[in-house]
Amino acid sequence: MVLNASYEPLCVVPQRRAVVLVLNLKAITLEEAGSPLHAASFELPAPAVVKLTRYVRVPVRRGVPLTRRAVFARDAGRCVYCDAPATSIDHVIPRSRGGRHAWDNVVSSCRRCNHVKADRPLIELGWRMKRQPVQPSGSAWRILSSGRTDPRWMPYLRGYGADVELLPFEPHWPDGIVVSEGARSQRLAA
Repeated sequence: MVLNASYEPLCVVPQRRAVVLVLNLKAITLEEAGSPLHAASFELPAPAVVKLTRYVRVPVRRGVPLTRRAVFARDAGRCVYCDAPATSIDHVIPRSRGGRHAWDNVVSSCRRCNHVKADRPLIELGWRMKRQPVQPSGSAWRILSSGRTDPRWMPYLRGYGADVELLPFEPHWPDGIVVSEGARSQRLAA
């Protein structure tokens, strides 16, 4: 993850790009990713979080793009109807009945709930959502909607719109952060 000189989250870059930024003295490493990278004449810690040495002016950004990954990040990878692991997205008011493809109408759901609900509104089924869908805001959501997360990023995302309750992190891991079951299985598979 790349931070501006003011510690504002900017983007997620591949590790190779982060190393190039550090070697060219354009950035400094704030958090290390684990084993060091070896070269012929030196060793460099692999960066997980880098901070640019000069402030980069960022143009005013519009809202967070509505993507499948962003919806799963907002809903913490859980179905909003039954709290099971989510596998698909669902329109609360079906598009066939005039619903829009917007943040306040798109939620994550499990396969069973999505199949049972089909193109019916919640009132017809008598269902309730565990949490209401809202559009995320803040520069942290640009990072979180990328689908790549790292517990070491949390201290840098907290002040920029990252709502700790909605993220796939729970504060109990030995290093201070525990990854929830859905994210833990993804992390172990990687």
